[in-house]
Amino acid sequence: MSESSDSPFEFPCDFPVKAMGRAGVDLESSVRELIGQHAEEVAGAEAVRVAESRNGRFISVTVTVRATSRAQLDAIYRALHDHDDVLMTL
Repeated sequence: MSESSDSPFEFPCDFPVKAMGRAGVDLESSVRELIGQHAEEVAGAEAVRVAESRNGRFISVTVTVRATSRAQLDAIYRALHDHDDVLMTL
């Protein structure tokens, strides 16, 4: 089975990965480090965005990576999911 039949995406592609966690921890650094272990290239100058929730209790970090395969994206999501400070990923 080819890569294209396993995924609706055509690789390489720019893909936004979002992780959410509680405010007050350095989630941005953790997410950058975890993603950096699996993706060498982020896509563009606006590749990292950090947003705070309306009440300030949570933050989200979105990193747009240049994804090369479904296996790479799966590895990124597994690493984020396993990190204690990450509550949810999209």
